[in-house]
Amino acid sequence: MNPAATAGPTTPGGNTDVGNPSGGTTPGTGPGGGGTGGGHGGIPPAGVSGASCAGFKNGPGITDKVIRIGNSSDINGPVPGLFSAAQQATRAYVEYFNSTGATICGRKLQLDLYDSRTDAGADQVGYAQGCENDFAMVGSMSSFDSGGAATAQNCGLPDIRAISTTVARGNCTTCFAAQPAGPDAFENAVPDFIIKHTNGGKSAAMLYIDIGAAAANGQSQAGHEKARGVTFTVEKPIDIAEFNYSPYVQALKSANVTSVQFIASSAQFARLAEAMQQADYSPKVYLLDPSAYNDDYPQLAGTSAKGTYVFLNFTPFEEARSNSEMNLYLEYLNQVAPGVKPTFFGVFAWSAARLFAEQATKLGGRLTRASLIASMKGVDNWTDNGLHAPEHVGSKKIGDCWRFLQWTGSAWKPVDGTKYQCKGLTTASR
Repeated sequence: MNPAATAGPTTPGGNTDVGNPSGGTTPGTGPGGGGTGGGHGGIPPAGVSGASCAGFKNGPGITDKVIRIGNSSDINGPVPGLFSAAQQATRAYVEYFNSTGATICGRKLQLDLYDSRTDAGADQVGYAQGCENDFAMVGSMSSFDSGGAATAQNCGLPDIRAISTTVARGNCTTCFAAQPAGPDAFENAVPDFIIKHTNGGKSAAMLYIDIGAAAANGQSQAGHEKARGVTFTVEKPIDIAEFNYSPYVQALKSANVTSVQFIASSAQFARLAEAMQQADYSPKVYLLDPSAYNDDYPQLAGTSAKGTYVFLNFTPFEEARSNSEMNLYLEYLNQVAPGVKPTFFGVFAWSAARLFAEQATKLGGRLTRASLIASMKGVDNWTDNGLHAPEHVGSKKIGDCWRFLQWTGSAWKPVDGTKYQCKGLTTASR
């Protein structure tokens, strides 16, 4: 594993002091650093008008020089490094912010890293530590994000996550996400794609790893897609420890399934693709969520990955030249984790970090945990400078705009155009 993926202590009080490895500023030493806050306007992030810092007071996680933020993501567990990208991207944004000379009322950002270990209990521990050490939690990502929800709310701890995944996190009054998600609704663009590219969606399959958010979302998405017109002939959970996918493929083949969706991670996506190839089974659509859009999946799957579709709600990495925000993410990701490839989770962790910095800057001298939470409730159609499709952060309603790509065997190419398809949401009980 790249050491950058686990940099930083994960014990109470531990922190990662994210400065510029190439010689830039470190927390408290750049323009506007130091002082007690009242008269220090600092330098706001590019494109953001900072409010007056008059009356600024230090509070939890805030000193005269830094504002400490925490990130609790799944690093260890059944799938090692599952959400390392969320921590890497948050570190990347902190590096970007500090190295540009930006401050929030004279304070740089300092990042603490916690490991939620793909476990609700560990997520809860991380948020208890964050409540003690940090002003806010930023960019976190966990399969069991329900664990720390009550802890964050009871503490009054602002939680600006990369992506929310469970009902409990969505119900948390202090918790928000750059991409709200969860099992309560699903985007119509996805079932419409299946219906268009198969026999009207009349013989579909939904597979999902039987753990955490994957299980909840696999079951709920099938229900929402049924209401949109997809007919599922196979719906099956797969144990996370299962390595023999042949029986599942035989079930798909026997049922004449023409479209397959799978909610899992790259190694499991590849395992299913390989099993389908070995069985000489080729559904018209093998459609995966954005987590499959990375270098790992096609490398692991080899020739069996060819033809795979993914749906995305952000600018594809292949189009980074046309998107300055994506370029920034890629540039600073390479600084904090050289050689690490960008991911879906990283995109939204970066977005969450920028969202935090912008909202905190706009509050200026009125910045407190409570005022930040109140400010977050008003955020809507957040795109992080066009990095991704509009997200309804304050209302916690999932966005409905998606694009589709297909792996040709050597590259990801757009399917059905290069613009987002925004077709609304379906909410249906299973």
